Amino acid sequence: MHLSLRAKLFLTLLCVSLVTVVVTQGFVRWSFVRGLEAAAAERQAQRLDIIAERLVAIHRRDGGWEGLAADRRLWVHALFGARAEQGRGRRWAGFDLDDERVHMGPGSRGGPPWARWPLHEQAGDTPAESGVWPPHRAVERIQSGEPPRPLELRLMLLDADGRIIYGREDLLANAKRQPLRDGDEVIGTLALLPGPSITELTDLRFRQRQTLALWVIALGVSLLAALLAFPLSKRLTRPVAAFQRTMRRLAAGDYAARVRVQGRDELGRLGRDLNALAQALAQTEQARRQWVADISHELRTPLSLLRAEMEAMQDGVRPLDQTALRSLHADALRLGRLIDDLYELSMTDLGALSYRKAPVDLYELLAAELDAFRERFASAGLRLRLEPAATADDWTLDGDAQRLSQLFRNLLRNSLAYTDAGGELRVSLERRGRHLQIDFDDTAPGVPETALPHLFERLYRVEASRSRATGGAGLGLAIAHNIVAAHGGEIHATASPLGGLRLRIGLPMAADSPASSARPHGTTPSPNDEPNTPRGTGA
Repeated sequence: MHLSLRAKLFLTLLCVSLVTVVVTQGFVRWSFVRGLEAAAAERQAQRLDIIAERLVAIHRRDGGWEGLAADRRLWVHALFGARAEQGRGRRWAGFDLDDERVHMGPGSRGGPPWARWPLHEQAGDTPAESGVWPPHRAVERIQSGEPPRPLELRLMLLDADGRIIYGREDLLANAKRQPLRDGDEVIGTLALLPGPSITELTDLRFRQRQTLALWVIALGVSLLAALLAFPLSKRLTRPVAAFQRTMRRLAAGDYAARVRVQGRDELGRLGRDLNALAQALAQTEQARRQWVADISHELRTPLSLLRAEMEAMQDGVRPLDQTALRSLHADALRLGRLIDDLYELSMTDLGALSYRKAPVDLYELLAAELDAFRERFASAGLRLRLEPAATADDWTLDGDAQRLSQLFRNLLRNSLAYTDAGGELRVSLERRGRHLQIDFDDTAPGVPETALPHLFERLYRVEASRSRATGGAGLGLAIAHNIVAAHGGEIHATASPLGGLRLRIGLPMAADSPASSARPHGTTPSPNDEPNTPRGTGA
């Protein structure tokens, strides 16, 4: 069975509410019962004090316990009390000891609440011999584990020597004893058998009513929680449904789809992230279309020239000689280089080029590439200089020597193609903390400030009208950017102090290089010289 997010959220809110209600109800009931038991215990203590006062008064009046032991009715009077009536019989502490109505029936009136228990049901109606207490039926209830609730049916009386006046020997072991004192003299002991803490019918009925009320309240709160959880779950899942619709539109190719963002919570951040994803997809799709259009244009131009020349030769407009063949061969070579560059760029984008990294002496590798290009630079009327000219420092890094050579050749060809005759290219190498920094600075012409951020874009040329015969395909710097990124470095383009373009490369040194943590020559780099500080972002 698959539940929707809304159903899961509704059930979660409902379960949390029900658990909260049940736990709260349990704690409230526990606190209520504890409070009721504490109040009952306090009243029980007061009743014991009253019974003790009556017994002390009887002992003081009779000078001992003989009269009480011989008169069972007097013992019952002392336990349960009697209506005070003026002018009748013997009196003590305001109670008529000759009153035969000892409130042993359920319909009794006029006495304290504990005197209105149906004692004929709990104590039994059969007479008992003198000195035996509790009655037989009360003993049966005690032995069965259901002691009678009235306190008076669980009391026994001992004299000062511990002899039973009213009680049972077999029950004394579990009784709690309270001494009776007449002044400073101990005249006897009251023994109370264990029993329920709440003994009055009023308290029991009150507890029953309150328990029922608590369950009714819990049920009502649970229903209210369910009624509130349903619309709340709908409201909380509404943004998720909107996200789902937007994702479907994006999957269908509608990259203009956006979600309405509300709030700063997790759902709001998710909505903003989804909108950012949609914008990135739209930009990627636009870049893809532009990329396809640019490739088509770049391939169409040399193919059109080749076809035009071959058709001219077929029509006899242009003679088929060595000059024409050389021209066709040159066009075919340029087309081949463009295709090779496109393939190489695609491989670097996908990370498909294999990088076999090993410790490489960057200075030695860079010097070798510059030596290979010196003759070509000299033929173009350009000077080529490496700084420092010679060094014994450690320039080791972990890299692929073949890919780094490709990187330097691309940069050297870029300067060779676009630097005016009579100028120069100065390549400088230095250490900046744990990075090696290489600067390629050439002379005029420079690059407009607005074009600097786009130099590393594929097929981008500063002059859109420049011919492929004089310039490159616009892929060299894009390939260079990918190679640098694969080595964990960065490359940036800025204006050169020589009047042309500066290409700055920062590459991390080998971790075990002894100079990787040193800063030679006492140099302290400024923030503008750090290799990871952008100086014009390349795409």
